[in-house]
Amino acid sequence: MKLNHLAVVVLVLISSAIKAQQAPKQDTVFFEDFNEATIDRTKWNIEITGVTNNDEQQAYVDSLSTLYLVKGAEAEGAKNGALIIKAIYHQGYTSKENRKYDFLSARINTQQKMEFTYGTATARMKITSGAGLWPAFWELGNGNWPDCGEIDIMETIGDSSWVSNALHGPKYFGNTPLVYRAIFNKKTDVSQWHTYSADWTPDHIIFKVDDVVTYTVSRKKVESYGRWAFDNAKFLILNFALGGGYPQSNNKVTEPYYGLPQSTVNLIKAGKAKVLVDWVLVTKPGNK
Repeated sequence: MKLNHLAVVVLVLISSAIKAQQAPKQDTVFFEDFNEATIDRTKWNIEITGVTNNDEQQAYVDSLSTLYLVKGAEAEGAKNGALIIKAIYHQGYTSKENRKYDFLSARINTQQKMEFTYGTATARMKITSGAGLWPAFWELGNGNWPDCGEIDIMETIGDSSWVSNALHGPKYFGNTPLVYRAIFNKKTDVSQWHTYSADWTPDHIIFKVDDVVTYTVSRKKVESYGRWAFDNAKFLILNFALGGGYPQSNNKVTEPYYGLPQSTVNLIKAGKAKVLVDWVLVTKPGNK
C-alpha cells in the first residue's frame, strides 16, 4: 500500500508527538550562554596557578588576554556570543610560586557556586587542532583526588580526529582503564562545533558527542576496579592545558617543550590556539 505525501507527513507528526510525550521532562539546573560583556563571576571562578600537574607547560592566569567573551563574527557561529579560552606565548612569565613559564592560558570552574549530584552536563565547543593542545570539559568532586571522583566529558590532545571520555577514582586513575577514544566521522573533527555531554545517574555514566552515545560505564564495571566515586556533588571545569604527560604519551614530543612541537608553538605565537564555548547546560530529570 502506497501512502501519499500528506499521509506520510501526518504519520511523522504523530510519531514525533508520541516521542515528545514519552521523553522525560528535564529541569534546568544551570545554564550559561556566555552572552554578556564579561564572564559572570557569580557563576565561575577563574583559577590562578603557577604550579601545574602532569608536566603541563602553561600557567593559568586571570587575564583578558587568555579569557574573554566575543560576539558576532568573532564568535564563529555561536549565535549569542561565545567564551574564548586562548593560549598565548609569554616567555619567562614568573608565577607567584616563583615558577617560570613560556605559556599562559585559562581555567574556570563552578566550585561552591554550582555543584550537582546526578544529571546531564553538556557544552557546545569548537577547538583548535594542534599537537599538544589539551583542552577539557569535566566534572570534579570536592576533596582529595582521585577519591573525589572525576568525569572527563571531553578531552582532546591535538589530534583533531578524536576526543576521549574517561573516569578517574580510587584504583582507576591516571592512565585509567575507564577511558574511550571517540572517533569522528571523516567529514568532521574537533575544529567544528560539537556538543559534548555526560548523563550521570546512581548506576551509570553515559558519554555522548552530538547526542550520539560514545561510551557507557556502569557502576558494576567501575567497582571491578575500585570504589564508585560518583555519588557526591561535582562542579564543572573548562580549561585549556598545553603539553604535558597525556599529549606527550601520544605525540612523543620532548622539544622544544614537553608534549608541544614547534608547529604548535608557532600556532600559539600566531594567536590561533583557541577554545570556543557557545554554552554550558546542566539538567536533571523532572516531573512529567
